[in-house]
Amino acid sequence: MDGLRVSTGLRRGRLRRRRQPQPHSGSVLALPLRPRKIRRQLRRSVASRMAALRAQKLPSEDSEDSRLESTIDDPADPLPGGTVAIPDASRREPYGHLGPAELLEASPAHRSLQTPPARLVETSALLCTAQRLAAAPPSVAPATPSGPQGDSTGAELPWDSPLQRVLAELNRIPSSRRRAARLFEWLIAPMPPDHFYRRLWEREAVLVRRQDHTYYQGLFSTADLDSVLRNEEVQFGQHLDAARYISGRRETLNPPGRALPSAAWSLYQAGCSLRLLCPQAFSTTVWQFLAVLQEQFGSMAGSNVYLTPPNSQGFAPHYDDIEAFVLQLEGRKLWRVYRPRVPTEELALTSSPNFSQDDLDEPVLQTVLEPGDLLYFPRGFVHQAECQDGVHSLHLTLSTYQHNTWGDFLEAVLPLAVQAAMEENVEFRRGLPRDFMDYMGAQHSDSKDPRRTAFMEKVRVLVARLGHFAPVDAVADQRAKDFIHDSLPPVLTDRERALSVYGLPIRWEAGEPVNVGAQLTTETEVHMLQDGIARLVGEGDHLLLYYTVENSRVYHLEEPKCLEIDPQQADAMELLLRSYPEFVRVGDLPCDSVEDQLSLATMLYDKGLLLTKMPLT
Repeated sequence: MDGLRVSTGLRRGRLRRRRQPQPHSGSVLALPLRPRKIRRQLRRSVASRMAALRAQKLPSEDSEDSRLESTIDDPADPLPGGTVAIPDASRREPYGHLGPAELLEASPAHRSLQTPPARLVETSALLCTAQRLAAAPPSVAPATPSGPQGDSTGAELPWDSPLQRVLAELNRIPSSRRRAARLFEWLIAPMPPDHFYRRLWEREAVLVRRQDHTYYQGLFSTADLDSVLRNEEVQFGQHLDAARYISGRRETLNPPGRALPSAAWSLYQAGCSLRLLCPQAFSTTVWQFLAVLQEQFGSMAGSNVYLTPPNSQGFAPHYDDIEAFVLQLEGRKLWRVYRPRVPTEELALTSSPNFSQDDLDEPVLQTVLEPGDLLYFPRGFVHQAECQDGVHSLHLTLSTYQHNTWGDFLEAVLPLAVQAAMEENVEFRRGLPRDFMDYMGAQHSDSKDPRRTAFMEKVRVLVARLGHFAPVDAVADQRAKDFIHDSLPPVLTDRERALSVYGLPIRWEAGEPVNVGAQLTTETEVHMLQDGIARLVGEGDHLLLYYTVENSRVYHLEEPKCLEIDPQQADAMELLLRSYPEFVRVGDLPCDSVEDQLSLATMLYDKGLLLTKMPLT
């Protein structure tokens, strides 16, 4: 994407917490609340309760899901899986011979499904044809707060657009994880998601050409940008950048202060591209789009919007440290995408400086994006884009998977593993050989001294033992906690709003509040509001439930939000988190008393983390 900047939309602090010496039970990330054997027995108890719940096959949720699955899988509903033959991408060769970029072309609705796949000679890419994704008109229109009809500018979304139809479909899907899968399926259609993840994700650039200019209609527009400039406190540098790339030189021309329409459009008229950072803070539709997809990726989903004037280029060639999905919204833009130049830039850990044209080889993909098209490329793929032919361009770049690698995970695990190993195993506390400096170090790297061989072997043995002490689950919990803090707040469906605290009929009427006093009982059936909105984390002697429902649409505007869970309610909390989307009777929660059951369920419901099977009265 054109110089994606994520300082306000995607940067995430790494886990660099210094571990203080503690007793054996006290890894700083561990749960020292119960002995290990007891915790194991309790987990078995929770697992058995979950199995019993599944065996009941609750009719309301299961039957609704079954109807939904049969509808989605119906051949009459033109999803890509049953109508498109996608040729396999070439096997990935050693670096430098990664195989062709993959392109898909979705044909207009009037084109026959029997149209055979065609070959595109340009860039040696694979091409196939498929029917354009289209959904039946929605029977239930989403409500404004939960499934937005308009964005923050007040613009109405076109009800006949493919985007609005899929958003209406999502509003009828009860499971948040299935909503995320469905929206991603729509995003990359007609390509099957399993093919994308198995063969192309983190490997290849992919172009989906749809020949449907209405596909993203209603997501964001130039008119929306103008409305944001007029009605919101948009600041240059913080929310909006003005940049241009002329004669091999990139310039950022941000004046100080608020980005008023007069200043922004004057810069655009002078040939500057306008980059709106964090559009989800201003657009309800973009917020909904990203909030659903972040559950698909298990990683923060951010975005920027780029408006480029005709016959201009805003940013120099560069690569980024995120997986990028480019959604062409308006106009046309010529894109050139290049493979990583050297092995160390493959799946890059940081974004690159600006490159000159002399730094680049031939592009692996060169194409003009039109409205409805999708372009994907992995971290480390160099890219540049320019407008030609007197036509402007507006695109949105969806970004994810920043600092979400095995290396980032191990960077947090290994220091804690070493600390634990030193505390628990005397071999890690034994002193180094008194003479090790006589044969170790760079100046002795060619030495054949047997003491050097023995030293290296000792290091290998100790490193191999570290896995036994690695607090893998605890670090996973901490990364999940970070993800909870990074996440956008959830967007609710009509059903989730009606059955949660957000839908209670309490209101002010005739000079007093009415419909007060709705309460949960032991017979009330509940489950979490959505999957992935909360995470149970042990920190020292405390058990904390971090959640997303009070997050801001502006990245890290708020501190992490959490509730402290009583240790006696820990297993009930685990059951609720793991049983979604199945309902659990409050009276079946594994607590020591009815009071504990009701206090936990009421606390979660009042915080907006639970919904009930039937509305409370």
